Amino acid sequence: MLLAMLADGLYVAWIWPDWKQLAQDPIPRSSFIQTYLEERPAHADWPPLHWTPISQTQLPGILMRAAVVAEDARFYEHNGFDLQALREAMDYNLERGELRYGASTISQQTVKNLFLSPSRDPLRKWHEALLTWAMERHLSKRRILDLYLNVAEFGLGIYGAEAASQAYFQHSAATLSASEAAALAASLPNPKYDNPATHTRAFSRRVAKIARRI
Repeated sequence: MLLAMLADGLYVAWIWPDWKQLAQDPIPRSSFIQTYLEERPAHADWPPLHWTPISQTQLPGILMRAAVVAEDARFYEHNGFDLQALREAMDYNLERGELRYGASTISQQTVKNLFLSPSRDPLRKWHEALLTWAMERHLSKRRILDLYLNVAEFGLGIYGAEAASQAYFQHSAATLSASEAAALAASLPNPKYDNPATHTRAFSRRVAKIARRI
C-alpha cells in the first residue's frame, strides 16, 4: 500500500505542470493529441492530425459562450466541480439504470485532455480532481476556456477550434458566425459521430438548442 502511494505521488509529481508557464505561454500539445499521433500509424483510415493553436484574442466570444452553454452552464460560478450537475447526472442515471451522463466541468475536461487519458480508472479520476483543484487556483477562467477550446477534440484528428473551423467551414475561428459556433459547441460531447460533417438528427437538435441560448 505504501509503495503504491509512493508510486502514485511520483507520477503526480511527474505530470504536475508549471502553472505560471501554462498561464501565459503558447498552448501545449495535449496528451490526447500526443496519443493520436502515436496510434495513427496503426490505423490507415485515420486522417493526419489537424491542430493549430491560436491566442485567446483570436477566439471569438460567441464560441466561448456556446461552449459554456453546451458543456458547463455554471462554469463561471463553480470552483472546478459542479456538485449540482453531479447530483442531477446521478439522479438521471439511477432512474434509468444506466451510466449515460456524467458531470465533468470544462475545467475537468481541460485537465483530462491536457495531462491524462480517456480511462475511467478511479486513479485517473483522482488525478483529474487533484489537477482540477490546482488549475482553478492558478489559472483564470478565461485562460482555462482558452486552453480547452484549443485542445478539445472536434472530430477524428481535429483538435482545437481553429482546426475545426478550417475543416468544417473553411475559414478562421476568429470569423465564426453564431450558427457555426453553436455547431462546433454541439460537437463536443461526441465529436467523432456528431459534428458539422455528419450532421445527425441529434446533432441538429443540439445545435438549435445551443443557438437559442447564446
